[in-house]
Amino acid sequence: MRSVKPLQGAALLALSALLFSLMGVGIREVSSSVNNESVVFFRNLVGVLFFSPLILFQGLLPLKTARIGSHLWRTAFGLAAMYCFFYAIAHLPLADAMLFTYSAPVFTPLIAWWWLKEPLNKRMLITTAIGLIGVLLVAKPSAALLDSQALVGMAASILAAFAFVSIREMSDTEPAFRMVFYFSLFSTLVSAIPLTWAWQPMTRHDLELLLIIGLLATASQIIMSKAYSLAPPGLIGPIAYLAIVFAGAIAWFRWGETPNLSSLIGAALIFSASLLAIARPAR
Repeated sequence: MRSVKPLQGAALLALSALLFSLMGVGIREVSSSVNNESVVFFRNLVGVLFFSPLILFQGLLPLKTARIGSHLWRTAFGLAAMYCFFYAIAHLPLADAMLFTYSAPVFTPLIAWWWLKEPLNKRMLITTAIGLIGVLLVAKPSAALLDSQALVGMAASILAAFAFVSIREMSDTEPAFRMVFYFSLFSTLVSAIPLTWAWQPMTRHDLELLLIIGLLATASQIIMSKAYSLAPPGLIGPIAYLAIVFAGAIAWFRWGETPNLSSLIGAALIFSASLLAIARPAR
């Protein structure tokens, strides 16, 4: 039986959250001179390059799959979510953009019920409703229908939730590293297409920032996977919300951004919904 190490898992998850928030800071910085299409492409390209040593030493056998269709669906949802998320980071307060990303689990039960026919009980409906209210508060409901930036942030949440459900759909046969590889590979190929009309010259500083963003994102994913191998998500999952705290603190120091009351209440509701979702009674 695998031993549970909650302290080590929580520490790694906190480190993953810090790296993810630093990635957001890097995206905000580079977006002042580099367009969204280029940021998405280079972030995915670095992910593919990360797998090069695996392919060189072990060949293509570990990457063999019979679920190419599922990987393509996961790429479609995940890549669309990435475009929306990076756009939100560039145009919204950083903490708000991070909140939209971490509110994806709010929508996951509904999508899993519709797509995978998973049961949907009263508890799930209540937590989804609480989380959705939180998302609307972050999106500023008085202007959400008119504010394209807030709508893009909400779209990032919903598309990420679809990506999570697509991962669940194929997790019975596909290990995590294979899903990450195909997502990085297909996302790189697809995100290269817009560069045929959106390519722009970049400085060495821009390229260095893009490389750092890709490395931070990849390292964050790997460390997060290791954290969840040491302790179950239900035990340490809320630690991931430190990314919002880290991002808010850095944005306050770097750009003087401070969350308003609506965002703070929305964050509390989203966080509460996540706690209710994972705090299921023991069977």
